[in-house]
Amino acid sequence: MTDVNPERTLVIDLAGPELGRAEGRWLRNHPVGGVCLFARNITTPGRTARLVADIRDALGRDVLIATDQEGGAVLRRLDVPQAPTPQGLGVLDDAEAAYQAGQIAARGLLELGINWNYAPSVDVNVDPLNPVIGERSFGADPARVAALGVAWARGSEDAGVLSAVKHFPGHGDTRVDSHLALPVVDKSRAALEAAEWVPFRDAVRAGVGSIMTAHILYPALDAVHPATLSPAILTGLLRQEWGYDGVIVTDAMDMRAVADRYPDGLGAGLALSAGADAVLVCGHGDASLHDVHARALQGALRSSALTEARVAEAAGRLGRALARFPGTPRPYTAGQRSVDERVTDDWATRMLTWHGERIHLDPTRPVLLLAPTQPDVGGPYGDSLSGETLANALREAFPRAIFVASDDLGAAQNALSAHPDVLVLLATTGRWGIPASTLALAEALALNTRPALHLALWSPDAVDALRLPAVVTHGFRAANLRALGAELLG
Repeated sequence: MTDVNPERTLVIDLAGPELGRAEGRWLRNHPVGGVCLFARNITTPGRTARLVADIRDALGRDVLIATDQEGGAVLRRLDVPQAPTPQGLGVLDDAEAAYQAGQIAARGLLELGINWNYAPSVDVNVDPLNPVIGERSFGADPARVAALGVAWARGSEDAGVLSAVKHFPGHGDTRVDSHLALPVVDKSRAALEAAEWVPFRDAVRAGVGSIMTAHILYPALDAVHPATLSPAILTGLLRQEWGYDGVIVTDAMDMRAVADRYPDGLGAGLALSAGADAVLVCGHGDASLHDVHARALQGALRSSALTEARVAEAAGRLGRALARFPGTPRPYTAGQRSVDERVTDDWATRMLTWHGERIHLDPTRPVLLLAPTQPDVGGPYGDSLSGETLANALREAFPRAIFVASDDLGAAQNALSAHPDVLVLLATTGRWGIPASTLALAEALALNTRPALHLALWSPDAVDALRLPAVVTHGFRAANLRALGAELLG
């Protein structure tokens, strides 16, 4: 055997905001191809920049440092101007805005030395009840998703951060979250060509630097292997038919869609053999998963299940990507931040969408806000909007706002009785369905003559379920809340 090392194709995660001694030793002994950072790793700018530098020092070389800074609900760095939800950009339908959003996301990453962004999602939101895509998609029109998604990726790469469009060959028509189980998309090749594949084909034509796979079974393409492990999909379709020569990176191999069926790291070698170049393994604090996958890759190479030529090819693509996007930190100046804040505020105002009667509030009068205490996160999301945070933001414009948790149905009903003449704001702030208490409150308000307004701060699909006048913000970040307050003032 030569010195070809399959561990150079691994991308791993870390436990916290600093590189621990054990992690540093592990990196010195395992020449991985990259590290993926999550919200738990990204704290103050100085501390995170030090973490990135320590990773490179431990490995003794430059390396790809990745994260998911998609915009909207999926953000890992929060202390810089925040790109909006792709869904909101879909409402704007402005390719130049999408390009700028990709640049804004990149500027906040490259300042820290992060040079690979697992974004944007170019999944077509075919099924509005999809539990894991939703506002992460630019919309349901394949052509629009393609135009905006490619523009976003170009913006990121022009600003110095490698983009990974995802989740190939399409995650928009599933009702199963691949973090939890294996989705199956039983569609014909012609149907995939007409919808899911349109953005990915355009990304390939545009030369976007990397593509992330989906842990989904597509029986029309491969009846046995999910896309991440499928030679027919990764090599036959993406490489040979479409001619793609950028980096193919897997979605996280610890996700149950793969891990339950290919235990003990077996999927890692299969993914590389299928045509992937980078194998993402996230232990979320369990470092033993990295060892399991490193051993599995070495074993696959020894047994010839994985060839040295395939490993060398994969490592070569990662090396070329690193040469193009070296991750040299670039200052994010105060002037540029100010410009980007103004731009994101303008987008947040323009993407506000009304359904039914427009209702404006008197800032001198009380208003009753009913909102969930803290919605569940789950899946790819790192945080969510608490009711108290929403209340505090609205109090900037409406200082007499009264907040009552809508998930305490009895308390909410008592508040409605105690304030019979007060306008009601009923908020939906979660991605994972509408709570029964919110549905009950909406039904009661719809039958009542008192004024009420639905604030849809995450999923616009909640509007149809609540039968109330509604304003959709297409996001819950600071810019969205500022725009909402100003809009309610009229």
